[in-house]
Amino acid sequence: MRARAPGGRSARTRRWSGRISTPPGHAGQFRPGRQKRAESNDKNPGGGADREGIGRSRGGLSTKIHLAADRRCRPVARRVTPGQRGDCPELIPLLNQIRVARRGRGRPRTRPGTLLADKAYSSAATRDWLRHHQIRAVIPERDDQKKHRKARGRSGGRPPAFDSGRYKDRNTVERCYSKLKQSRAVATRYDKRQQIFQGTIDIASIRIWLRDPADEL
Repeated sequence: MRARAPGGRSARTRRWSGRISTPPGHAGQFRPGRQKRAESNDKNPGGGADREGIGRSRGGLSTKIHLAADRRCRPVARRVTPGQRGDCPELIPLLNQIRVARRGRGRPRTRPGTLLADKAYSSAATRDWLRHHQIRAVIPERDDQKKHRKARGRSGGRPPAFDSGRYKDRNTVERCYSKLKQSRAVATRYDKRQQIFQGTIDIASIRIWLRDPADEL
């Protein structure tokens, strides 16, 4: 590139390089037609993209509440994860959070007698864990699992036991969700921090228990 000097003679100009909002050690040469993005302002980038229980799915940013409820539609355990997180991997950590205090002395109850869950929780590992902890599983089998078992013939084994009459009571957890969503702060998350949002869910859960303080689970 040449430029005209004041005296009429042409003078050769030198290429130049500059820094564009980058810390020392991350600057590069300026290239025409190429834009360099600014560095992130995040002061704690080690948590990953799913930090604070906020994930990105097809609908945008979302949060999922994994909930365990008793037969009276009262929450007994909850977990907050990003919206794209699967349901089945969070079942065992959710059940490990159950702590129901007893009246008087004695350890709190940590295991339900029966677990009612939908097809999303149907897996061999989950059923084995429930059987090992003496928890009766009322979980329907998925269609792909039925086809795979029938395709194997005798080696496919018997279908898992399923009580269709007892499964009708699974709507209690859906009704528990409806009670929690009566709190606007739970239905539409406004809290940025995951711990604050978990506290919001706990306050809404306490209100549900105060309205129905019966000991029966």
